[in-house]
Amino acid sequence: MIRRRAIFAVLVVGALALLGPLLPSYPLTLVTQALIFGILAMSLDLLLGYTGLPSLGQAAYFGSAAYAVALLATERQVGFLGCVVAGIVLATIIAAVFGIVAIRARGTYFLMITLALGMVVWGLAFRWVSLTKGDNGVAGVPRPELGALSLVAPLPFFYFVLAMATLSWVLLGLIVTSPFGLGLKGIRGSESRMEALGYNVWLHKYLAFVIAGAFAGLAGVLWAYYNGFVGPIDVQLVTSVEALLMTALGGPGTLIGSALGAGIIVFLKNFVSVYTKRWLLILGAVYIGVILFAPRGLVGALRRRGS
Repeated sequence: MIRRRAIFAVLVVGALALLGPLLPSYPLTLVTQALIFGILAMSLDLLLGYTGLPSLGQAAYFGSAAYAVALLATERQVGFLGCVVAGIVLATIIAAVFGIVAIRARGTYFLMITLALGMVVWGLAFRWVSLTKGDNGVAGVPRPELGALSLVAPLPFFYFVLAMATLSWVLLGLIVTSPFGLGLKGIRGSESRMEALGYNVWLHKYLAFVIAGAFAGLAGVLWAYYNGFVGPIDVQLVTSVEALLMTALGGPGTLIGSALGAGIIVFLKNFVSVYTKRWLLILGAVYIGVILFAPRGLVGALRRRGS
């Protein structure tokens, strides 16, 4: 099973790498965007699909990392490596603090607490005008220069994001297949049983929460460089809801399903919105259809049909 998945991963990454130079500029940027949101969706999948914790707070870590990159790159002229480390560390610290509060709750209460904590970050981004520039946001984030390699052009940046998405996929795959990941799956099935077996359920859930925040931070770092602009919209509820839809649409507990869901939603959002301003209704209809006819997501439905 692991060998088959590894071969599949190599084929997918190889196909995307070969496809990159053949795509026009606009589709290439959409694929890049889908890869970034794929990382965000996979970070949420660690909570939702493997630990059973539905969160509406991933935008807080995504946006805070993006703000860190934007402010350091534009106002302090900090280099690429410093911005990456600062963004991921900030997102991880925020997740560590929020996790202490959120992990105490379960089910709907956990969902509402993560929503409230995420709104705290949105409020800071919107109201702390002296730092975040409020509604105006932080513009002019330059694409990084890695020595002789410039990531300013769309194609080099695409390959860089593809490498980061592949690395995230591999690392998260190692986590969910490790004894720690198996413990998370057990917690998703029955917390009381895992406690009876001697597992520290709170610590497992807390570590999953922090790790998910760190990977969401990586997605935020890439988003800041991709978009060149960071504003309150990047930390608002809609971003968290979209990440949740991506994970549910593709298939919770699959990782690759989350990335697939991210790709579908990104392309729907950009193509359908060209023809109608009510693209959210179409997206909602697609999501309802998946819930009714494929409750385990698209990947789950394909696996069940193939078995």
